[in-house]
Amino acid sequence: MPEAETSHFHHSKHNLSPIGSTTKPISPSEPQEVHWLIVKDDQGRKEIPLGGEVYSIGRDAECDIRLFSLFVSRRHATLVRQQRDDGNYYYQIVNGNLQGQLSANGIVIHGRKIQSYDLKNEDKIVFGPGVSVTYYLLKRNNRKSGPLDPFDITLIDPGMVEEQEK
Repeated sequence: MPEAETSHFHHSKHNLSPIGSTTKPISPSEPQEVHWLIVKDDQGRKEIPLGGEVYSIGRDAECDIRLFSLFVSRRHATLVRQQRDDGNYYYQIVNGNLQGQLSANGIVIHGRKIQSYDLKNEDKIVFGPGVSVTYYLLKRNNRKSGPLDPFDITLIDPGMVEEQEK
């Protein structure tokens, strides 16, 4: 993922936690995944963390993820969170809204116009000239926190260490 500018986060129109998100504690055995969108439109670049169940994307001021361009429909696309068998989730993007009303120009992924698509890390969605969104799925390593194990040591054979000249 490109170098993140953490001081310029943009979120939905009310700057609240992601739509439909809950503050469920994550157990140590659960892999942690972080979902992001990097939006590029007529107003520049925005970074949007995802965590909610459904996001509307479009030009309309009521959209959860607002795109600024005359090439974008008012309700251009919808992101829907889908559950995987391992307990994690992914996002599916759907052209238009969930009632079946399609956008005027459609969405393009990997050079193909699509109606719906299961997003994968670094997928770029093109909404129109100069308007795109890149999806990132980042996996965090689960590290045990707490005191160090006194028996977790590395033994070094003195014969393997070169002596330094004095």
